[in-house]
Amino acid sequence: FLSLSLQAKMSRPVQARRLEGIDKNIWVEFVKLAATYSTVNLGQGFPDFPPPDFLKEAFVRALSRENHMLHQYTRAFGHPPLVKILAQFFGKLLGRDLDPMTNVMVTVGAYQALFCCFQAFVDEGDEVIIIEPFFDCYEPMVKMAGGMPVFVPLRPKAPKDGKLMSSADWQLDPAELASKFSERTKAIVLNSPNNPLGKVFSRGELELIADLCVKHDILCISDEVYEWLVYDGKEHIRIASLQGMWDRTVIIGSAGKTFSATGWKVGWTVGPNRLLQHLRTVHQNSVYHCATVAQEAVAQGFQRELEHYGKPDSYFVQLPKELQEKRDWLVQSLDAVGMKPIIPEGTYFLVADISEFKSDVPDVPDSDEPYDSRFAKWMVKNKGLAAIPLSAFYCESHKNNYNHFIRFCFAKEEATLKAANDILQKWKREKTSP
Repeated sequence: FLSLSLQAKMSRPVQARRLEGIDKNIWVEFVKLAATYSTVNLGQGFPDFPPPDFLKEAFVRALSRENHMLHQYTRAFGHPPLVKILAQFFGKLLGRDLDPMTNVMVTVGAYQALFCCFQAFVDEGDEVIIIEPFFDCYEPMVKMAGGMPVFVPLRPKAPKDGKLMSSADWQLDPAELASKFSERTKAIVLNSPNNPLGKVFSRGELELIADLCVKHDILCISDEVYEWLVYDGKEHIRIASLQGMWDRTVIIGSAGKTFSATGWKVGWTVGPNRLLQHLRTVHQNSVYHCATVAQEAVAQGFQRELEHYGKPDSYFVQLPKELQEKRDWLVQSLDAVGMKPIIPEGTYFLVADISEFKSDVPDVPDSDEPYDSRFAKWMVKNKGLAAIPLSAFYCESHKNNYNHFIRFCFAKEEATLKAANDILQKWKREKTSP
């Protein structure tokens, strides 16, 4: 009996080839570290303040109303009230008539929308251009689909007059970008406003990308989850609105970032039916369906925002104002202690240069781990402050080129930011005391 049970153990490899080399995940490691050591978590990108009252009230209404069908399945590709209002809202923004049933699909957060795009469009050997630094799931998702990621970095240009650097100072080299396009290129992933840098791509930069997409006849997967979180009077321009781009672009959005409710996991894609029909195939054969009650509440949130569009009491006007104040507060706090912040034009995030703090964390010669990763781990364990190393947002061969920066999330309560400031001030005093 014993020899039979020993023989019954599987010896053949069980892991699918497409998972090779993508099993490690920065978030698993750093979320665990933050939970274990941090007193202040400015690492992962979620607000620790509540969503707006009108959205919470909509959720409660949806949950407690007589309509018990909101507890059951709704339409697989999106709850009808939600796709209708999204078509109306984005139709207004894009200046075109959108069909709610064919031009919009609801997903389990923007994350599933991305997964659907890569699975639906990328074949074995297809190349996908990814602009660095990039939201870290793009690379493994492309590889899982059998594609080849091709990386092109935003290159920082030092500002004059000793000013603080802005995310606008990180730019694409037009010739370098053009050189990445080939016959094998299937798509480019655009993330504006960009996580982790907070860069909002200018019209000129978007036109450069659009011209190359049209010239080489490739798709654009446009991750626009931070579309409302733009500061200093900057404008978020939708690449799908540029000439020749609607037909080849899938826009991805997120109620989590739009309404400060990341745990609801409601996202969407907007685009032409000829592209979305393939996303629907992946969606129906993977998650199939998203939570009905959350979709109902988000639909009511958008209905309210459509009525208040552009007015001072619009949440999409109020939230960036509040977040800009939080950003400015963290910029001053970091600058005061000598961590040089790069002022973001958008998003929840701010990247800071840790060069002046390197003396606290000794270098390890010939280490495989990028310096900023060791610094971030040391900081959470020894100072109780959690942040994410910027090298996590680069491909393996470029990680050490950008290894003296860390990313902070400033979408936090005032008390959280003040606690972070207290840690930094104490740390600065310890550094300067004899």
